[in-house]
Amino acid sequence: MRTGYFLLIFIFFNSYCFGQQKDSTQILNEVKVKAYLSDKILISLPATVSVINKKQIEQSGTQSLLPVLNGVAGVKMEERSPGSYRLSIRGSLLRSPFGVRNVKVYYDGFPLTDAGGNTYLNLIDQSAIENIEVLKGPDGSLFGANSGGVVLVNTLAKADGLKANILAGSYGLFKENIAFDKNVQNYEFNIHQSHQYSNGYRDHSQMKRNFFQAAQKLNYNNKGSIRFSGFYSDLDYQTPGGLTLAQKDAKPTMARPSTTFTPGAEEQNAGVFNKTLFAGISNEYRFNNHLKHILSISGISTDFKNPFITNYEKRQENSIALRTYLNYQNKTNKNQKYEWNLGYEFGQTNSDILNYNNDKGTPTTIIAADRIINKAQFVFTKFDFEFNKKLNAEVSSSLNFTDYKFKLLPESNGSSIAGRQKLKPILMPKLALSYLLNPNFVLRGIISRGFSAPTTAEVRASDAKINTDLQPEKGWNYEMGLRFRTPFERIYIDLAGFYYRLNNAIVRRVNANDQDFFVNAGGTQQKGVELALNANILKKPTAVLNQITYHTALTINDFKFSDYKVAADDFSGNILTGVPKFNISNSLDLDFNHGFNVFIQHQYNGKTSLNDASTVFADSYNLIMAKFGYTRKVGNAGLNLYFGIDNLLNESYSLGNDLNAFGNRFYNPSAKRNYFFGLGLRI
Repeated sequence: MRTGYFLLIFIFFNSYCFGQQKDSTQILNEVKVKAYLSDKILISLPATVSVINKKQIEQSGTQSLLPVLNGVAGVKMEERSPGSYRLSIRGSLLRSPFGVRNVKVYYDGFPLTDAGGNTYLNLIDQSAIENIEVLKGPDGSLFGANSGGVVLVNTLAKADGLKANILAGSYGLFKENIAFDKNVQNYEFNIHQSHQYSNGYRDHSQMKRNFFQAAQKLNYNNKGSIRFSGFYSDLDYQTPGGLTLAQKDAKPTMARPSTTFTPGAEEQNAGVFNKTLFAGISNEYRFNNHLKHILSISGISTDFKNPFITNYEKRQENSIALRTYLNYQNKTNKNQKYEWNLGYEFGQTNSDILNYNNDKGTPTTIIAADRIINKAQFVFTKFDFEFNKKLNAEVSSSLNFTDYKFKLLPESNGSSIAGRQKLKPILMPKLALSYLLNPNFVLRGIISRGFSAPTTAEVRASDAKINTDLQPEKGWNYEMGLRFRTPFERIYIDLAGFYYRLNNAIVRRVNANDQDFFVNAGGTQQKGVELALNANILKKPTAVLNQITYHTALTINDFKFSDYKVAADDFSGNILTGVPKFNISNSLDLDFNHGFNVFIQHQYNGKTSLNDASTVFADSYNLIMAKFGYTRKVGNAGLNLYFGIDNLLNESYSLGNDLNAFGNRFYNPSAKRNYFFGLGLRI
């Protein structure tokens, strides 16, 4: 690791020196953030935000979003098997057996996270995404219940034309996608289709996804516009299951074998089958230069099947969401500007959940059948103030209401319960300040409250029991940071330190039947430092190179249970399960003359605790991906050829482990060294 630090210092010194002189290098445009209901310049923004652009997604996201999201400090994305994703911001993997918990996700401005707190991020094809904004730390003042952060996925492209790509690789990997974007006067639209397939590294780890997306925007007059965004995704993936250490070392490619008491994953046809339709429509109307109103309505319909080792679960989920707000801006005075927002968001999800005994992938006798109706709503307001182009202040808050209803379905055998649980209204305030010491150096600070209600998948986990004792997570986050750039943005640094005290942390446990259930684990103390650095190393193009871009993201965590007891076991003081103390991501992008490109990405994941007792750890590992590309103009078309190597060092590792696994089946081995190649065409 020392070599990496010396390299970082060397790059910083050289980039800083180059940055002091004006040259002919193309200057980076100031990055703008749209998350806060109007365009904001990133460097002066009081919030902790990372923006991932299209080029970054295309360079590292060959078949999934894992590499690009893991390149953001404080963010960790895992994949237990192809298609089975987990995403966390600042330690929220603790409560995620799979998927996304206590992070709110929006898709083109519409809530993708349903009212029950679940988000199917794995439905989305990454090649359809234009950019991603990641808001780190609790940010409920505008986006409601979350204690980890907010992710905004944006897809509407600006360029005209047709794009087609084809990708093939090791373990039967195949992917194709076609996209068409068009702007015609006041109307713009895009459509996107993709198909992805993989046999997987392990036995019984096949994955298949068909994805179709459409988005369009119409400016119907000079004051108003209407926008539509929707997708249909059909995702199937097999789940090979966790292995013990001995099984992993003996044969990492095996699926979970049978035992005296339970059949194996392959025998039970364990997997996930998810068909989801998502659609949203919004209207924006600008009354004058100061005031505008946005109203959006969206819906999600999901048909979900999950044959598992011990049962077969079917879920039919239907969600509706409404979001509306007023935005008032006064920028007539150059030295004093302010902005005010007032809004409301409502969401309801009806989930019919039925569990059957599983006979080799066929549902048989009913175990439990419940309907859960989740309602989540909040009102929010935000006031921004800018004084003398130096001081930026944000005062904001939301008032959140959460309601659960439990009903028995006709198929129920009477083992479930009926009733209602209504949580107390929760206020989530936020105060954020930033001060520009000069145009290139900014200090900032944040105080915010986090709140995350138990999700549907936690209130009724795979044990098919409704847990009304589970309480929401709550906590206060304190943060300080700075942003620094050299003139012309040859180097850009974003540094943040935070302390988050979380109460009633929700933790996954596994019973003797290998079924999930969740408990409140008392409190956690989460201290961390995050550093992001971007550097344009070349002062000007040379005879060989046009540009060299370097990026690093460093995460240092000191996360511990402060008060956590289960029966006679006292886990207080243990490190937080599933969260490594140290992560670093580095990437180097070399643009050569004549269309050649080399992209190298390195990721180091530190030693990670796999159980609350901190007695079992996953070893640290280094991943290196190298990608070689060639772009050429052929008539009016652009041709892109590329070849890549994943896991160049041939590491033995797991991209996602099962936390607190029963029977010590913690490990989900990931692929060894593998290869991919592709062809892209733009017209």
